[in-house]
Amino acid sequence: MATTLKLNIPSIAPRTSETFAKALKVCIAATLYNVPVQYSKVAGEGETVTLELPKEHKSLIDANAIVRYFSVLGGTATDLKELALIEWEESILAPSIQAGKPADYIFGLVENLISKAGFHETATSPAEVVLFSTLYDITEKASPDLLSLYPSLKSWFLRTLCTQWGKQGVEQAAAQTSELPLEPTPAQGKPEQAFVQLVRDSAKMLIPKLGQDILPNPGQKNVLITSALPYVNNVPHLGNIIGSVLSADVFSRYNKARNINTLYICGTDEYGTATETKALEEKCTPQELCDKYHVLHRDIYQWFDIDFDHFGRTTTPAQTEIAQSIFTKLYQNGYLAEDSMTQLYCEKHDGFLADRFVEGTCPKCQYEDARGDQCDKCGGLLDPFDLINPRCKIDGHSPVPRDSRHIFLQLDKLQHRIEEWSKKSSEEGGWSRNGRIITESWLKDGLKPRCITRDLKWGVSVPLPDYEKKVLYVWFDACIGYVSITANYTKEWRQWWNNPDNVKLYQFMGKDNVPFHTVIFPGSQLGTNDPWTKLHHISTTEYLQYEYGKFSKSRGVGVFGDNARDTGIPPSVWRYYLLSSRPETGDTQFVWKEFVTKNNSELLANLGNFVNRVIKFVNAKYSSVIPDYTKAPPEVQATHQAFKEDLNRLLGEYIDELENVRLRSGLEKLMLISSRGNQFLQENKLDNTLFANSPETCAAVVGTALNLIYLISALTYPYMPATAHSIVEQLNAPLRKIPDAEEGWDADLLPGHAIGKAAYLFSRIDEKRADEWKAKYGGKQEVVEAAPKKKGKEKKKKQATSVAPPADAPATPAN
Repeated sequence: MATTLKLNIPSIAPRTSETFAKALKVCIAATLYNVPVQYSKVAGEGETVTLELPKEHKSLIDANAIVRYFSVLGGTATDLKELALIEWEESILAPSIQAGKPADYIFGLVENLISKAGFHETATSPAEVVLFSTLYDITEKASPDLLSLYPSLKSWFLRTLCTQWGKQGVEQAAAQTSELPLEPTPAQGKPEQAFVQLVRDSAKMLIPKLGQDILPNPGQKNVLITSALPYVNNVPHLGNIIGSVLSADVFSRYNKARNINTLYICGTDEYGTATETKALEEKCTPQELCDKYHVLHRDIYQWFDIDFDHFGRTTTPAQTEIAQSIFTKLYQNGYLAEDSMTQLYCEKHDGFLADRFVEGTCPKCQYEDARGDQCDKCGGLLDPFDLINPRCKIDGHSPVPRDSRHIFLQLDKLQHRIEEWSKKSSEEGGWSRNGRIITESWLKDGLKPRCITRDLKWGVSVPLPDYEKKVLYVWFDACIGYVSITANYTKEWRQWWNNPDNVKLYQFMGKDNVPFHTVIFPGSQLGTNDPWTKLHHISTTEYLQYEYGKFSKSRGVGVFGDNARDTGIPPSVWRYYLLSSRPETGDTQFVWKEFVTKNNSELLANLGNFVNRVIKFVNAKYSSVIPDYTKAPPEVQATHQAFKEDLNRLLGEYIDELENVRLRSGLEKLMLISSRGNQFLQENKLDNTLFANSPETCAAVVGTALNLIYLISALTYPYMPATAHSIVEQLNAPLRKIPDAEEGWDADLLPGHAIGKAAYLFSRIDEKRADEWKAKYGGKQEVVEAAPKKKGKEKKKKQATSVAPPADAPATPAN
């Protein structure tokens, strides 16, 4: 049964006071997170909210800290974005209200923040509790006309106010406080010790100020990160997730943990044939389809703890404006040309047919429902003219060949500039091997003009006379989505994208997408003659297979994003397994038995065991207070110094792996450091005997081990952020930065620092579950050696011909 905690609340707290806001915070949090609490009124003005923790011989005296403590008890971790929101409330919002700033000023600040924060409608974070409580009085008293000017704030505030826990929290806070002084109550028992934090400031990770756009800092390192824009016509599977968004998230979190100014941008790619096709299948408009799948993708990535600075979409006015601007400059600079190409045309509904709108019999396997771009049965890549008895997907009518005028990007004219740029960038940026090989293959075969327009309705319109019924082809404008999504994040987007001397661009994707990022998009940038920020480093992956076969949503084969969530296994375990199996140099396999083994034998037995063993020991033997670890005998100090030097060597190797975007190897270094921690405990025989017979040596072992755990929390943060947050919560410390290799790590948790209570980082998974999950997500799968490589084909043309890409480089973006 959960222990009932005593919560002391000042009895004199007018609604307009800061004290009432603090009382409201803790009352709402206790209700929201189902924490059993005994409320106790404290007489007198000027008192503060206090949570007594008798078993730990300390108390919490800060309302925001109590909210976070309750959220941990309720199973909700506080991530980096949450900490930034809480810090913003403490440093900007609350002082502005207490200073008497007008309501419209306050609401303007909050409207801007909430519109960017991405609060869930179904889940409430600790930061939302803090913000709601601080805003409660001023917002509830505001006129409807004033609130209507701030739609994001109004919607969020009313939604929160109408929740059951919101109502109960407000009622409880009102019941515990009063406008007038009450009769004094018997003196409350004083806690034995405050929840003291003694941590070196130089060790702390910098938390960005929310409400302010992240912009490049002149003279400093600025990192811009993108992951391939996922297409909106499907649910992402594990291969999609590790191939781009998760890998980019690790690198983004790593840079932020180094206190490097970093912006991570992504969003859904929403224009093109695939959207129109899927909309037909689901009997909705393309926009309705995009709205549905954008939310689906966003929610899945949030569950996986993917921390985009902005997750946008391409169906925006900014996308149209920027794509058309690039197109126009290419046209003006002589890099675009008109030509004709032969396409299939449906006379019944009077329109040209994109590849996916043509169906017929596959010439390779005789499957009768093959598409114009690929046969789903045999996997063969097709041209719509290859199909036997082709028919229109929309109305079943037999199409006829017809010529259509289109615009071609003259890559042949840009080849020399692309070659010169790619050679320099790949050397300076250390491109991944397959990124270099695919790019060199394209350039070696010679670039040719490629069509960048299509006869579709759903897309960015072509800004030329007589082309009103055509749109830009998705592989031309998809990469421009990175720019437009940044423009929707900040009006100062050019500081990121027109700043090549001060910004390094890192891009993450599966290998299918390489030529669009190393040839076509940079070629378009070069052709405008504008000072674009171009690719510095490309990180690509091979294929993640599922149990030696292919993922298939239609056949129920493989684990997709929503399936992972439904298993009940925490995101940290999924992240660890996927990153430990990241297909960096060749295809890898998702295997359920290996998944369970890695959780039990690596996460639980290595990392979890080390952290839990040390913190439990300090809880039990030192009343959760770090002892003076500086008085160990000289020979012990020398041994510990040698251990630290060995760990600093491994730290340097970890940093080198991450700097060069070798994410899987970096994770291996992290687990090796944790393993050395376990070895250190064994060598020093940390137990009751050491505590009783050699107190100074025991204190030194504990001090070194706790500070190593603090370092491990920082190294864990890029890979398993929720686990890192759990560790620092147990250490009662802020997020730690990853130290530079030159400075190494040292004692940052000082003697006298009070840590929190030990909690398990991981749980054992029953080995039998592996067979259950394998059967559940097995479908009717045929085993194959490798996932097929997509190879696009241009339409047949009467005059101009476009480049046929090399065999290992597809011509359509695999989003």
